[in-house]
Amino acid sequence: MDLVSLLRSKKVKVTEIDKWGTFLRKRWENNFANHLSDQEKKSIYLYDFLWYIFSYEKKNCLKVEQADIAFNKKSKKSCYVFYQHSDDAFILENASSLNANDFLNEADVYVVDKEFNWTYVKTHETGWCGPYFCQE
Repeated sequence: MDLVSLLRSKKVKVTEIDKWGTFLRKRWENNFANHLSDQEKKSIYLYDFLWYIFSYEKKNCLKVEQADIAFNKKSKKSCYVFYQHSDDAFILENASSLNANDFLNEADVYVVDKEFNWTYVKTHETGWCGPYFCQE
């Protein structure tokens, strides 16, 4: 089952927002990587994968099981979901049932609350790198 169908089956309201990926990635960078200089961002290849900020330990976060637990416990009314290499994005509302298992078949996906106070990231290298959870 694809992510949208899975979430809708859980009564999460999913609104597809085409071509928002670039905007959301930039806003994520501005919120979670604003303490790094442009040179530091380039040195960790941040523009290849935003989540490198966590794997290079440039930002404190929870990892692996602790990340999943924190994300599952987090109150989620509405949030954004977007991907590293796609402009597809979604607004999720009534998302309280959202949990880490919903993203088992996803890679390089970012979940963030609408205020960008916290983020959950499921990488294509999960098990080796990630998932990650960070709260500002």
